[in-house]
Amino acid sequence: MRLLRGPVVRGRRRHRLREAVDRGARLTPTDGASRTAVVVVNWNRADLTTRAVRAVLRDGGADEVVVVDNGSSDDSVAVLRRELPGVTVVARPSNGGFAAGANTGIRRTDADLVVLLNNDAEPAPGFVTALRDHLDRADADVAAVTGRIVLAGRWARLPAGGTAPGTRTLRDHDGSLWTPSPDGEVRLNSTGVRVDRDGNGMDRDWFAPADRVADRRVFGFSGGAAAVRRTALDDVGLLDESLFMYYEDTELAWRFRRRGWRVEHAADAVVVHDHSASSGVQSDLFVFRNARNRLVVALWHAPWRTVGRAGVRTLLRGVAGLAGRGDRREARLVLAALADVVVHLPAHLARRGRESRLASVPRSGVDPSA
Repeated sequence: MRLLRGPVVRGRRRHRLREAVDRGARLTPTDGASRTAVVVVNWNRADLTTRAVRAVLRDGGADEVVVVDNGSSDDSVAVLRRELPGVTVVARPSNGGFAAGANTGIRRTDADLVVLLNNDAEPAPGFVTALRDHLDRADADVAAVTGRIVLAGRWARLPAGGTAPGTRTLRDHDGSLWTPSPDGEVRLNSTGVRVDRDGNGMDRDWFAPADRVADRRVFGFSGGAAAVRRTALDDVGLLDESLFMYYEDTELAWRFRRRGWRVEHAADAVVVHDHSASSGVQSDLFVFRNARNRLVVALWHAPWRTVGRAGVRTLLRGVAGLAGRGDRREARLVLAALADVVVHLPAHLARRGRESRLASVPRSGVDPSA
């Protein structure tokens, strides 16, 4: 029975995808651009959000802008409503994380395309229009278009083994440290999202030169600067709110890809991003959620060899830290994340099974490293 069920379910999924694709084609106006809404999530940073939204409004490509306040503890809602007249401001009673905030905004609009924009990203002129036009021209099975995210400021590479006490630093994929410098270079933050063989979700072209020419094809989109087709969301569902923060865009990309949708990169849709201005790259929240969600998303979607490598790497990272070969605080958070996943393993395995039954593309048919 199980041997027959897979093909039957996959056939139904393919049929539903074709229906969704057809709906997408019909919803795209023949005499104009698709109706586009921009969703921005705020939490205690009305200053950043106001800057981002004003840039969107100057752009003129959005038909609607929705700002979702994610349970801020300050006067953000009052400030946003005062500073952004004509913008829809939705106040959530509590902070449900980025996914919950973004989903609230998506549900608030019925636009054909939804642009997700981080509040600490400032879009360049034409950003929204470039994403919209790319999706309007794209094949109907393109679910999302991810923009070109440039790191704010200029950055200089520290010498090997060098440190900069008291100075902000970021690490590239090769392990090199970079620090802000007026004499430095402009560098990229992202041209999309990819996943390595250990289950690490990462920005493609992280710290690459700003003039890097990126492939249009990419595994996933960055939730901080992307447009998503409504029909694709209707087919696979919204962002997973149980992740709270981090990897929610990667997880949604897995669902898109396993149900036959594709993601593309638009080089002319540019934002300048003040990386992690809202939460910080080494906060307890970041370390715990990043480690936990990497394992969870791998369990739900990745091949077993990736799940195994992700689990072993997480364990070794935690043990090494406690043994004095790293940050003990970070090690405790990483091991806490691993313990959380193990405690809830039955639920994660059940989710893995559900995703397999819903998918039309096998895990082996998706290349997350693109």
